[in-house]
Amino acid sequence: MAEQPVRVLACGDVEGRLNALFNRVQTIQKKTGQFDLLLCVGEFFGTTPEAEAEWQQYKTGAKKAPIHTYILGAASQETVKSFPSADGCELAENITYLGRRGVFTGVSGLQIAYVSGREALQEPAPAHCFTSKDLSALVAPLTSSSKFRGVDILLTSQWPRGVSQYGNTSEVNTKSCGSSSVANLADKLKPRYHFAALEGAHYERLPYRNHVVLQENAQHVSRFIALATVNNPAKKKYLYAFNIIPMKTMDPTELVKQPQDVTENPYRSSAKDKTDKLKTSFNATEEEEPSHQFFFDLSKKQGGGFRGHGRKRHSDGDGRGRDQQHEAGDGRHQGQPKQPRRHPQPSGPCWFCLASPQVEKHLVISIGSHCYLALAKGGLTPQHLLILPIGHYQSVVELSSEVVEEMEKYKSALRSFYKSRGERCVLFERNYRSQHLQLQVVPVPLDRCATEDIKEAFMVQAQEQQMELMEIPQHTDLKQIAPPGTPYFYVELDSGDKLFYRIQKHFPLQFGREVLASEAVLNIPTRADWRECKQSREEEEESCKQLRDDFQPFDFAWED
Repeated sequence: MAEQPVRVLACGDVEGRLNALFNRVQTIQKKTGQFDLLLCVGEFFGTTPEAEAEWQQYKTGAKKAPIHTYILGAASQETVKSFPSADGCELAENITYLGRRGVFTGVSGLQIAYVSGREALQEPAPAHCFTSKDLSALVAPLTSSSKFRGVDILLTSQWPRGVSQYGNTSEVNTKSCGSSSVANLADKLKPRYHFAALEGAHYERLPYRNHVVLQENAQHVSRFIALATVNNPAKKKYLYAFNIIPMKTMDPTELVKQPQDVTENPYRSSAKDKTDKLKTSFNATEEEEPSHQFFFDLSKKQGGGFRGHGRKRHSDGDGRGRDQQHEAGDGRHQGQPKQPRRHPQPSGPCWFCLASPQVEKHLVISIGSHCYLALAKGGLTPQHLLILPIGHYQSVVELSSEVVEEMEKYKSALRSFYKSRGERCVLFERNYRSQHLQLQVVPVPLDRCATEDIKEAFMVQAQEQQMELMEIPQHTDLKQIAPPGTPYFYVELDSGDKLFYRIQKHFPLQFGREVLASEAVLNIPTRADWRECKQSREEEEESCKQLRDDFQPFDFAWED
């Protein structure tokens, strides 16, 4: 066989016991031959004087690691001082710090994704913690490629929350231990091997599948392995040896072979659990950030207004039911048990799921039963808004009927609102490199230009970019021309005209903004990029307060 396997050793928390670790590695290598690399998860450095003295020997070159060793960063405040910067660097000969988070690809093509430290529980995050932004920055470049199938190895300090679900039991309670964000990360990156530490335990979970049987093409399995601390007195396993052929050079049929003992994915709800969704591991997220928390936050700012009106929002009892179903990966709403599962749960932090800790709550203008309205961050104009589904849907074509219905009500309310101000509105959606549906609504003053001029501006700029913008009949449902999963760009004008482009390979991410910012429409070309239009939090809060007051007479969610 042409493919050459890479020989890898993985190790749990070293805690400064370098001599013990490297002596053990040398013994193994004498018996079984050279390994290519050693990957250390958890805490590498210790805090005792002995640990410091051992490290100095390697740092000064008096001793040398017998193998290329790659380590994660600090997992506690005490060991932060051992790392010169957040970026990866060589700390001593043959000992390399990978960095806070990133992807390391070896000469063999082996792809290793990694995240150092623990999940941050507050902002600003301490130096030994990672944030949702770190995870988004790691996931986005990988998963945006249509060729992405997964990574070979994932290294995290923390365990993924709920990893033992559907699997063999662990001595650690995985419902309360570890991080939900790490679980989401593992679900998104589909590693063939995932190593973690910090719990002082050894746990090899049964392999789990990354596809839904009979619904999706077969994919490779993932193996989660937690390792104990080096030289632990209970003699729990802290070193794991394996051979791996990099995914990119492997025969696809070999890659997706399913072992006999394969189980369901622990991070997703399986069909048999749909009757008991609260069993799912994602429920841990609910405990950390109750979705109804959001409404209380708003009601403080609104003098109780949000709680006093629009009772529909609390139709799920305490406001949690709807989002627990969404977290559990089942797209059904109460009272509609037969609704087919249409959308995935967010795999990784989502900035727009209403129950998510990442949501910038101060930007919200109105909340309905299925959708909400928010101020666009870095908007084209001060009244540039977003209509978003509360649950996690990627695009308009994936929405269930009741969500579509409410989205139409918000569109209608906004048209009336803008009309009262002497403006017409343009709606557009980009279903490309976006995780959660955002329907952009931009007002254009009636005296600036006619609807025909706006339509022409879109057509002309599309031609310049060699893109074929199609006009679709007013009463045609987008679902008829764009099945779920199709990347597209869509525009809706106040005349009822609809423009559609099926994205082929590349698409300018700011296209919608660029057209509206152009001389032909709003004539504010410097505002085409949202990053150039950022406001301070105080300015955003002030804008939102004003907009909420102005929009209230048109807001059906306030009606008794």
